[in-house]
Amino acid sequence: MNAITFLGNSTMRPSRCILRAFTRISPSQYMRDTTVRSYPSRFSSCGNQSNNPISNRISKPTNAVPFCTDSRSSVTAQVVSEARNLSASTTCANDTTLDQIYTKNDVNVKPLAVKRLNGDEKDEEMINGDDKSVNGDGFEGAKNNEAEEEAWRLLRESVVTYCDSPVGTMAAKDPTDITPSNYDQVFVRDFVPSALAFLLKGEGEIVRNFLLHTLQLQSWEKTVDCYSPGQGLMPASFKVRTLPLEEDKFEEVLDPDFGEAAIGRVAPVDSGLWWIILLRAYGKITGDYSLQERIDVQTGIKMIANLCLADGFDMFPTLLVTDGSCMIDRRMGIHGHPLEIQALFYSALRSSREMLTVNDSSKNIIKTIGNRLSALSFHIRENYWVDKSKINEIYRYKTEEYSMDATNKFNIYPEQVSPWLMDWVPESPDTGFLIGNLQPAHMDFRFFTLGNLWSIISSLTTPKQNQAILNLMEEKWDDLVGHMPLKICFPALESSEWHIITGSDPKNTPWSYHNGGSWPTLLWQFTLACIKMGRPELAERAVNLAEKRLQADRWPEYYDTRHGKFIGKQSRLYQTWTMAGFLTSKHLLQNPEIASSLFWGEDFELLETCVCVLTKSGRKKCSRAAAKSQILI
Repeated sequence: MNAITFLGNSTMRPSRCILRAFTRISPSQYMRDTTVRSYPSRFSSCGNQSNNPISNRISKPTNAVPFCTDSRSSVTAQVVSEARNLSASTTCANDTTLDQIYTKNDVNVKPLAVKRLNGDEKDEEMINGDDKSVNGDGFEGAKNNEAEEEAWRLLRESVVTYCDSPVGTMAAKDPTDITPSNYDQVFVRDFVPSALAFLLKGEGEIVRNFLLHTLQLQSWEKTVDCYSPGQGLMPASFKVRTLPLEEDKFEEVLDPDFGEAAIGRVAPVDSGLWWIILLRAYGKITGDYSLQERIDVQTGIKMIANLCLADGFDMFPTLLVTDGSCMIDRRMGIHGHPLEIQALFYSALRSSREMLTVNDSSKNIIKTIGNRLSALSFHIRENYWVDKSKINEIYRYKTEEYSMDATNKFNIYPEQVSPWLMDWVPESPDTGFLIGNLQPAHMDFRFFTLGNLWSIISSLTTPKQNQAILNLMEEKWDDLVGHMPLKICFPALESSEWHIITGSDPKNTPWSYHNGGSWPTLLWQFTLACIKMGRPELAERAVNLAEKRLQADRWPEYYDTRHGKFIGKQSRLYQTWTMAGFLTSKHLLQNPEIASSLFWGEDFELLETCVCVLTKSGRKKCSRAAAKSQILI
């Protein structure tokens, strides 16, 4: 397998650390030792063993970051004109010049710069031009309580290293769990809150390494039953394995899972979207924009974007996916156009447009991204939004309308409006939410928390809709938060619906796991949305509620029952993203000014852009003015 050689006059250091496709290693080889390299590690890496005690703090990023590189590059001309350099060798290298090579429009603007003073003196951090004295961890006056200290200790213990460098955190690290299944792997989705916690702490090396290594895995061959998915697919997870060699030597390999080993064999659609979102966050928080401007990273962004923007048979701008292709990774009736995927898709497209270097090879995809963003925002705001008035309208819909002027465009049957919804939706016109899914003759009226929160964060919804979603969450606090924030969806599927839609899934029983379970990791997204909308008191209320239980309950993955009263019956303990979500929420509440680096404002340019050009075909003029009228200036 060929390897990517990063451009630049870097000095390459030979190493025994080998990165290669795990499918090309016979089972007899890798089954001898499948131990995960965790941090701290009992193994020596790449033939190097250090006798110095490992610090409890990951070093801050420098311009010389050690990394191992290897990936097959096969990019079509439609994807990107710049071809990656290919190499037949695999090396670990300290590249001291990479950060100086790639610039965007000949300018590298860094709104946030960190300067290290001598010895143990305090850092000086400049945020938006305002000097501010901060402590060594990057935050002023932050006081770690016992829960935070334990969460940080456990988070650091979950760090996984590769070639002696941190590359991620395992999903869970319960010392009493003798059958971790795949929870000892580094999941792209799960690592995002961990990455944000480290970035907010001023520790960016682990995030940079993670972004680079998952990028290198992107181009690997992945095959399920003699079929390979499209280029650009990011792995759901990866594991670092050690393989013994002759003379007491060993090599480390990255073993990725693109869905071929997942339950249901579902490709992780959200992995690439989260990768792009995290790449943007890394640049915004650290001020290191050289990473996103590298040729290989630019190529990776384009590959993900092209995979998502590929033409198909769909009539809508939303992304069509199968069930189980996101955080809800089991059968839960979300196949089609689930809100969670659309919100992440929108965020990834906005991030891509922001990070891509404008040149001849990228101008077409940037234009395509802009067109898709315009259509997607209009479609979601217009067709996914419901409040009492809209639900009453749907309840009175006429069906079987064959017309260009049909009111019931998706032929939704009024019987789909369930009694629970009519009783649950608040009377106030200032409350509402985005439905979970929309496709012909089907509206999923369940409230999906992640999708609604991320719509606020990304400005997929209007400012008025953003406030309405938070108003609804506050009014329905007992249902959506209860004893432990936050419900992944509401309500749960029960009785015949549970049997038919989940296939009688014993893990997704009513009010458990993805079927109405409570997930503390959603705290950081709730906190970010509340800070954006000027309502941090809601987030503080939720964080304080979680803080009372999480440490005592040993940081569970999720909670069961209608109000989240009990630890989940199959919940893993010492779940990494539970700790990381809690820590990230605490940091954001203590330093709300940094939250602006993680959310998006309203893009008025999108509302001025209409790509349908319906008037030229003599059809009905589009109603984009209706969407613009909802914006609060």
